[in-house]
Amino acid sequence: MRAFIFILLLVQTLAAQAAVYTYVDAEGNRVFTDKPPRNSQAKPVDIAPTNTMHSGPRTIKLSPSTPVPAPNTALPTAAPTVASYEMLRILIPEPDATVRSNAGDLIVTATSEPDLMPGHFFRLVLDGQPVAEPSRSPVFSLQNIDRGTHQIAVEIITEGGVVIERTPNQPFHLQRTSLAQRRAINPCQEEDWGVRPECPAEDKPEDD
Repeated sequence: MRAFIFILLLVQTLAAQAAVYTYVDAEGNRVFTDKPPRNSQAKPVDIAPTNTMHSGPRTIKLSPSTPVPAPNTALPTAAPTVASYEMLRILIPEPDATVRSNAGDLIVTATSEPDLMPGHFFRLVLDGQPVAEPSRSPVFSLQNIDRGTHQIAVEIITEGGVVIERTPNQPFHLQRTSLAQRRAINPCQEEDWGVRPECPAEDKPEDD
C-alpha cells in the first residue's frame, strides 16, 4: 500500500514537470519515469490535469476593450416642488344664487390663499368650458348669458395651461325677462320699433 501511494505521488510530481512513461522491468516491477530506457518498451501515461485552488485573492486582468464601470458619484437630486394653494373659492355669486339681469350680465369674483403666485393665472369655466381670457385678476365679467341654471368654476393655471387648482362646480340661476315679457310690461310705441331690443322692426304691425 505504501509503495502504491509513493508511486502515485511520484506520478503526480513527474506530471507537473514532464511527460510520464511506464514499463515493467526485468524483475516484473511496474516502473514510472520521465526518462524510460531505450529498450524498455515504455508507454506514455495519460494523466488528467490537476485542479489548483487559489488560497489568496484572485486578480482578473481586463483587456483594453473591456469597459470598466465608473463609480456612481452623482448626488441624489431633490424632487421638484409643486406650487400649491391652501384655498381657492368663488366669492360672487354665492352657491345656488339667483341672479336677475335682463341683459344676461354676470360678475364673478374669486380669491385664493396664498395670493396668486408669479407665472399663474385665474381662468373662469362656465358650464364646463373656459370663458374669457386667463387673467391675473380674480374678477370676471360675462355678458348675454342665457337664462336658466348654469355651473361655474375658477381654475389657477400656469402659462402653459396646466391646472394647479380648481374650485368645485358651483350652480347659479340667471333670470332675465324675455323680449315678449318686456314688451308686455312696456308696450312698444311708434318710435320704439327698430330701437328697443324687444321692439324689432320686423315685428311692427302694419298700419290699417
